Amino acid sequence: MSRSIGPELRRRWQRLAGIPGGKWLFSRLLGRFVPYTGTLGARIDVLEPGHCVVRLDDRRKLRNHLQSVHAMALANLGEMATGLALMNGLPDNTRGILAGFNIEYLKKARGRLVAECRCEVPDNNAEREVEVLCEICNTDNEVVTVARAQWLIGPEQPV
Repeated sequence: MSRSIGPELRRRWQRLAGIPGGKWLFSRLLGRFVPYTGTLGARIDVLEPGHCVVRLDDRRKLRNHLQSVHAMALANLGEMATGLALMNGLPDNTRGILAGFNIEYLKKARGRLVAECRCEVPDNNAEREVEVLCEICNTDNEVVTVARAQWLIGPEQPV
């Protein structure tokens, strides 16, 4: 399983979010910690226990042959938002790992996209699966994608 990242997320966000360029820097640091997710170039705008807002600017390297944001880029964005909202709020010494993922593509995703996730965060680290929902909207505030992530949480495992 994985180690708990919640305490480090909280510490770095609290330290950086309030300073000029801090959210951008936090987003880049997260991308170095989770390299595949970092390839999106998304920016975290809100990070609270059980709530996350991530912005993704439409760029050529994220597009498919239909000139819209690629399905897997949208899935990556949904996983990122659900994981951040949940992990940031989990009690210390709690780890989480993605156990399942379902995504619905409702319309072509173009322009600036905003992924928002709100979820209930468990107050203990008893092992269980938690479903977390994320909606991704376009600049007209239309939902283009709905992602449902199943996160397996539990006590941190010794390394």
